[in-house]
Amino acid sequence: MITVVSFCYISPLPPLPKTLCPHQVPADLTPEERSELEEIRRRKGALLLEIQRLREELREAIIEVEGLESSTEGSKTLQKSRHVAMGRKKFNMDPKKGIVFLVENELLRHTPEDIAQFLYKGEGLNKTAIGDYLGERDEFNIRVLQAFVDLHEFTDLNLVQALRQFLWSFRLPGEAQKIDRMMEAFAQRYCHCNSGVFQSTDTCYVLSFAIIMLNTSLHNPNVRDKPTVERFISMNRGINEGGDLPEELLRNLYDSIKNEPFKIPEDDGNDLTHTFFNPDREGWLLKLGGRVKTWKRRWFILTDNCLYYFEYTTDKEPRGIIPLENLSIREVEDPRKPNCFELYIPNNRGQLIKACKTEADGRVVEGNHMVYRISAPTPEEKDEWIHSIKSAVSVDPFYEMLAARKKRISLKKKEEQP
Repeated sequence: MITVVSFCYISPLPPLPKTLCPHQVPADLTPEERSELEEIRRRKGALLLEIQRLREELREAIIEVEGLESSTEGSKTLQKSRHVAMGRKKFNMDPKKGIVFLVENELLRHTPEDIAQFLYKGEGLNKTAIGDYLGERDEFNIRVLQAFVDLHEFTDLNLVQALRQFLWSFRLPGEAQKIDRMMEAFAQRYCHCNSGVFQSTDTCYVLSFAIIMLNTSLHNPNVRDKPTVERFISMNRGINEGGDLPEELLRNLYDSIKNEPFKIPEDDGNDLTHTFFNPDREGWLLKLGGRVKTWKRRWFILTDNCLYYFEYTTDKEPRGIIPLENLSIREVEDPRKPNCFELYIPNNRGQLIKACKTEADGRVVEGNHMVYRISAPTPEEKDEWIHSIKSAVSVDPFYEMLAARKKRISLKKKEEQP
């Protein structure tokens, strides 16, 4: 909205007689009075024109100032993004220096809660660096660790499921004391979310280590003597405050690890934190299938005008790639999932989006989507994804020319029809 400000106040002329029109001249005026009245009216008209001119100049000035303010805000946003990217790089090289840099540039508050949130999101952060920072024994780092663990929701998850979630968010450090502090914090959080499952946090702590060791024994090719479920049950007798845990619980945990090993981050130079370093955005989203209309949870990374999705955060190869060139994005309502948006081709007539995905047997095939429907965890994350994707979408000018030409031909055909 443009606000118009007047610069002067015009005193009204004395009221004319009710029967007198504005441009009429009273018959009883002398020639001098008539001339004076005409001069007053002329000056009034000129003054009104001057006021209108000033209003137009003021309107143009306001528009120019608003443009400058918008440009300044854009410059500030760009500078902030660069500082955040620099802070992430510093964190990956030296976690403490990275945190100091972000705090000094007012990009992060020096509170355990804010730093924990930054590490939990993990956007562009090295998993080993996160683990090293969380494992430090300084009092402040221990408080950050506690806040970080509290961000994980383990309610109604069995212990293997909770460990999978926890161990995906960072890489366990190599020092025994750091591992001890981190697993102790995990055990306390799990028992808080699932009261009654174990009689004490010690039980949870011991069983968690037993599961991690079982994962190594079952899936490390150098270990020839693979433990059986009976040996796993026997190893964990008496750990529940002197009593035994239910055999069915231990069998289920064993089967879960045997069927699917832990996906623990490896910073070997090909990890996602290197291949897709400093992405525009990353996070968990639900994606609706193309041929089979089922929702699947995928880890999405937005970078270089492409949207990549993975089955796990630690996968080195994406399950699918969606180039954003010539695509648009819109919010949609879905009866099954909240916070949905779609990627689509404007003015599409049965055309598939140019994309590819990897099948279970390793074959790379063309995607089968006319639209990609995606669900975010929260309304805020949906808005942030839409904003980030809109900023990343690129348009090929040849595509626009082709679309304009097709539209013109279509209109011409309609005109030629009788």
